[in-house]
Amino acid sequence: MSAMSSNDYEENDEDVFLDESDIINEYDVDAEELPDANEEGGSDGEDDSDEVDDSIHIFTGHTGEVYAAACSPTDAALVATGGGDDKGFIWKINNGDSPFELHGHEDSVSSLSFSPNGNFLASGSLDGTVKVWDIANGELKCTLEYPNGGIAWVRWHPNGGFVLAGSEDNSSVCMWNPDMASYMHVFSGHASSVTCGDFTPDGRRICTGSDDATLRIWDLETSKVLGSSSECKHSGSVEFAAFQPSSRSTSWRAATGGLDKKLIIWDQDLSPRWTCHHTEGVTCLVWLSRHIATGCVDGKIRIWNILSGVCEKTLSGHCGAIQSIKRTCDGDFLVSVSVDGTARVFEIAQFK
Repeated sequence: MSAMSSNDYEENDEDVFLDESDIINEYDVDAEELPDANEEGGSDGEDDSDEVDDSIHIFTGHTGEVYAAACSPTDAALVATGGGDDKGFIWKINNGDSPFELHGHEDSVSSLSFSPNGNFLASGSLDGTVKVWDIANGELKCTLEYPNGGIAWVRWHPNGGFVLAGSEDNSSVCMWNPDMASYMHVFSGHASSVTCGDFTPDGRRICTGSDDATLRIWDLETSKVLGSSSECKHSGSVEFAAFQPSSRSTSWRAATGGLDKKLIIWDQDLSPRWTCHHTEGVTCLVWLSRHIATGCVDGKIRIWNILSGVCEKTLSGHCGAIQSIKRTCDGDFLVSVSVDGTARVFEIAQFK
C-alpha cells in the first residue's frame, strides 16, 4: 500500500484496512503507558502538565515521610518539623538550607509543640518518649518516658508549665511537669486510642479525639469528663481536635477533622454548628481567626469560613497526604508537612 498524506485521508471517504503484509515491525508496549480512550492530553480530559504549586517555600531536609510541624509563637520565621527518618529539624522560612537537627529519638518524630513563650520545643516520638529542647542553645532539657506505647501527639499548656501527650497504642492521655520530669494527671475513658488533644485558651479544660469517633471535654483539675459528642459523632476516627483561640475564658468553640471526610465545628454545648464535607479524609486543621484550614489525604489544604461553612480557597502543592498544618505567629503563612517528604509554606495573609 502506498503512503498517504493527511490530505489524502481527508479526501478519501472510504475505510482503510491493513493486513499482515503491511506490518513492517512489531514493538512491545506497556499497557499502563497507553492513554485512556477518552483522554485528550491527560487523564479524564485534563492537561498532562504538573498541577499548580501554590507554596512559596519548600523544605526538603527530611529523607522520609514528614509527620509533624510546629511554628514558634514568638518568631514568625522559626519552624520545626519531624518525620519518619527519626529526625527533627528547626529551620527558618526562606532559609531552610541551614537547619538545626534534633538528635536522640530512636523512631519516627510524630508530633512537635513549642512552649507558649517560644523558649522550649517538645518532640514526641513513636519510641515512647517526649523530649523537651531548649531553643536558645539547642540542648536537651529533659526526656519524658511514656510507658504505654509510642507518642501520637503532644501539646503545651497555655501557661507553659505542663506537657500533654497521647499514645497511639493506649486509650489514656498523660500530663507531665517538664521541670520535674514527673506525671501529674492521667485522663482515661475513651474506648480506643486517643488520636489528638488540645487545651482551652484559659487552660482549664482539654479536648480529646479518638479512634472511637468521639470528642470528649475534660476538667483539667478533676480529670473528669464534662461532655462527650457520642450522640452526634464522626463516623470514623477523629484525627485532629483543636479549640478556637480566644481571649474569653468563659466561651469556647472546637473543631474536629476525621477520616470520614468531615470537618465539624462544635459549639460549647457540643452541638455541631457546621459540618464541612471534603472529597478525602481530614488529617489535621488549624484555626485562622474566622477561618479554619484543613489538611487532607488528597494533599490539598482547604480554607473554610466558620460563619458560613463555605470553602473559600484550596491550596495545592503536596503530592501526598498532609500530616500536620500550622500557622505562623504573624498569621501570614501556613506550614504543612506531608508523606511526600516535604514541608511547604503557603501565604495566607488575606485570612488574618
